Amino acid sequence: MSEIFGIPVPVLAGQLMLGLVNGSFYAMLSLGLAVIFGLLNVINFSHGTMYMMGAYAAWMLMNWLGVGYWWSLAIVPVVMALVGIAVERLFLRWIYHLDHLYGLLLTIGFAWVMEGVYRDQFGSGGQSYPAPDSLAGVTDLGFMILPDYRGWVVLASLGTCFATWYLIERTRLGAYLRAATENPRIVQAFGINVPLMLTLTYGFGIALAGLAGVLAAPVIQVTPLMGSNVIIVVFAVVVIGGLGSILGAIVSGIALGLLEGLTKVLYPEASSTVVFVVMALVLLFKPAGLFGKEE
Repeated sequence: MSEIFGIPVPVLAGQLMLGLVNGSFYAMLSLGLAVIFGLLNVINFSHGTMYMMGAYAAWMLMNWLGVGYWWSLAIVPVVMALVGIAVERLFLRWIYHLDHLYGLLLTIGFAWVMEGVYRDQFGSGGQSYPAPDSLAGVTDLGFMILPDYRGWVVLASLGTCFATWYLIERTRLGAYLRAATENPRIVQAFGINVPLMLTLTYGFGIALAGLAGVLAAPVIQVTPLMGSNVIIVVFAVVVIGGLGSILGAIVSGIALGLLEGLTKVLYPEASSTVVFVVMALVLLFKPAGLFGKEE
């Protein structure tokens, strides 16, 4: 059996694949954070909770209503977008003109409340969510055995990320959104409803978190703590890529997931801290992040 760095190729490839799956989730979650911060200037600490709620929504649809995985992929993001719109209209709209700290404190409070509600309803234990039958098999790539569902997660996540990047960076709608955050008065003068655009943008960011939750449900156990377990790493990814940078969130999420997977093979003790070491180094040499812009 061939080896790289003294490690059998199937073992190394398997860990890199696991890292790529985790990186795909990091990319989707950090993308939603970057969209919300870049366009609304809100540090949304409740993003991990929305991810958890998306996973539970898929679980409830299957176990309470008999709705399968593929329908959940379409239904849950819409439901979570409506939740996001309600949160933005009821709470966040009142603090846009205030310091970022107010948005951070508000979203932390919302995250703790919702996590408590779900722990009271479902307990702290995990709920299993099966992968769809069409993706339950494996594919032999020669150098590794690839579970079909994990391959699907990577493709779906990357497709969603780059479609979002294209929408915001390369379309007229994206140009309107960016202009509305830079100078809303001028944009409104052209007859564009800026408050509605900002509300829909927040809802779209939350929909991305909900979609990530559905994709993650068959990979990890669905628990009330799954959001709080990942949100700190996702914030580190956003800082490394550059706050508000769409491309930075995508590239950094995938790259750091792969780095985390490689570290688990080469030096497992450092796998839980390698992302934060990278963040510290980036902040030392490029405080705005790898893809961020200096003020």
